[in-house]
Amino acid sequence: MKSALSYFKEICDSIEKNGLSKNEKVINGPQGARVKLEDGREVVNMCANNYLGLGNHPEIVAAAKESYDSCGYGMSSVRFICGTQSVHKRLENKLSEFLGTDDTILYSSCFDANGGLFETLLTDADAVISDELNHASIIDGIRLCKAKKFRYKNNDMADLREKLEQAKDCRIKLIATDGVFSMDGIVANLSAICDLADEYDALVMVDDSHSLGFMGNTGRGTAEYCGVSGRVDITTGTFGKALGGASGGFTSGRQEIIDLLRQRSRPYLFSNTLAPAVAYASVKVLELIEKDLSIREKLFENTRLFAEKIKEIGLDVIDGGTPIIPVMLYDEHKAVEMARRMMEKGVYVVAFSYPVVPMGKARIRTQLSAALSREDVLYIVDCFRQVKEEMGM
Repeated sequence: MKSALSYFKEICDSIEKNGLSKNEKVINGPQGARVKLEDGREVVNMCANNYLGLGNHPEIVAAAKESYDSCGYGMSSVRFICGTQSVHKRLENKLSEFLGTDDTILYSSCFDANGGLFETLLTDADAVISDELNHASIIDGIRLCKAKKFRYKNNDMADLREKLEQAKDCRIKLIATDGVFSMDGIVANLSAICDLADEYDALVMVDDSHSLGFMGNTGRGTAEYCGVSGRVDITTGTFGKALGGASGGFTSGRQEIIDLLRQRSRPYLFSNTLAPAVAYASVKVLELIEKDLSIREKLFENTRLFAEKIKEIGLDVIDGGTPIIPVMLYDEHKAVEMARRMMEKGVYVVAFSYPVVPMGKARIRTQLSAALSREDVLYIVDCFRQVKEEMGM
C-alpha cells in the first residue's frame, strides 16, 4: 500500500514541480460575466461554458426555486424503479421537439450519455469510426464496447472514407464526432459526414455539448448549422454549458435507439435520476432560447469582436467561427505563465496542456459569453496585449 501511495505522490509532485498542476480556484457567488474569487477579487470570466449567459438568469433561478415546492430536492432512485417524475418526461418531450427527433433519454451527465451509448448499441460484429479530436467521454465510451474501432484524422473526409471502406463488411457502422470540437472550437463537417454515412449505410452520432443552444439559425446545434437536420441519427448533449450551465445530459434520436438505451444503457439504469430542479429549470431554458434569439445574437457579436481584435494584436488563435477561440502558445510553461499574468490583471483564463491537448499544442482556451459587454471584451483583449508585450512575445 505504501509503495503505491508513494508512486501516486511522486506523480503529483512532478506535476507540481513543473508548474502544470491543475489547481482549482474557488469562486464565491454565482457564475456570470464576472466572478468573485475566494480572496475577494472580482475578475472577468473568460473560461466558463456559460455561452448564453444563462447560468444565473433570474427566470431560470426562479424556476429552480419553484421546483422544490412541487418536485422536492432529489429522487433517491433510478428511472425504472421510482425515479421518474412528470418533469423528466416533460423535459425529454421538450428536447425532442426542440431537436426534431423521435425521443430523448436523460442522464446524470453527457459523460454518462456517451459512456452508456456505444456498448449498448454495438457488438463485436460492428464498427465505430471516431474523429481523433473527440471528447474524452466519447473515447471512454468507445473503449467500453466490443466493436471494431477506427479513428480518422480530424475532419479529414478522405481518411473517414478510408476507414469506412475498411469497416464496410461490419454489420453496424457508427460514425462518432463532436459537433464543435471543445479544444479547437472548429465545427465538424457534418454535411460531408452524412453524405459518407448514406454511401456506406452508416449511422451518425454527434456530441453537441459545445454547440446546442447557439449554433444554427435558431440555436438547434451543428446539424442545423450544417444543413443536415434530420440526417443525424444520435445527438448527445449537456445542460451544463449553454443550456443553463447546471448538470445533466441526454441522448436524443431515432426511436429504436432510445428505446434500446432505456432497456440496456448502464449509466441510465444504475445512476440516480437527474435532479428535479435541473429538469424543471432546463425546460425554462429551452423556452427562453426559443423565444429570445437576441441572446444568441449577443454571443456572436462578442465572438466576432474578440476574434477580430485578438488577431490585431498578433496572437496566434484558432478561429472556427464559434465562441471557443484558443490562444495558441504551444509551450506549456508559456501558457501557464500567460494565464497567471492575465489573472493578475483581472481576467480569469486557464492554460491547457498535455494530456488535455496534444503535446506541443498548449494554449489558453478563451470562451465568449453573451453575458460579457463590449467593454469587457475590449478590456480582455487589452490585457492579452499587455501580457504579450511583458513576455516579449
